[in-house]
Amino acid sequence: MGKSLHPKVKEFKEFVRENPKIARDVRNGQANWQDLFEDWYLLGEEDTRWDQYKEGNSKSNVNSISSEGKKSGWMDQVGEMVKKMDANQLQQHINSLSEALGAVQGVLSQFQSNNRGTTDKNETPSKPSHPFSFRKD
Repeated sequence: MGKSLHPKVKEFKEFVRENPKIARDVRNGQANWQDLFEDWYLLGEEDTRWDQYKEGNSKSNVNSISSEGKKSGWMDQVGEMVKKMDANQLQQHINSLSEALGAVQGVLSQFQSNNRGTTDKNETPSKPSHPFSFRKD
């Protein structure tokens, strides 16, 4: 295990240490680490999603906060996510996806050209459509 963790993973681990209720929910089977990390990464630490895990919040506070969050609408949440997006990282992911699609297209085109080549080899040389050619003299 000589590899060091990604800085974002280290930040998430620190966030979990500060909010031990997150680990409790994972152990109880109410959540999983992957979903929690993705939510933390996309929404950030200040999102209302994490209010239930913050120290000092009672159930009544959580319910009132979550109902207020629903009133604000999903467009506001999308707007907040767009504000928090890292444009360089998004561009890097788009470039990686584009390269992957290009590689898949290259492989597919090779298969298509190989299929054409094998069908040409299996067929006899081009024959006239009629076995006897009748010509006028």
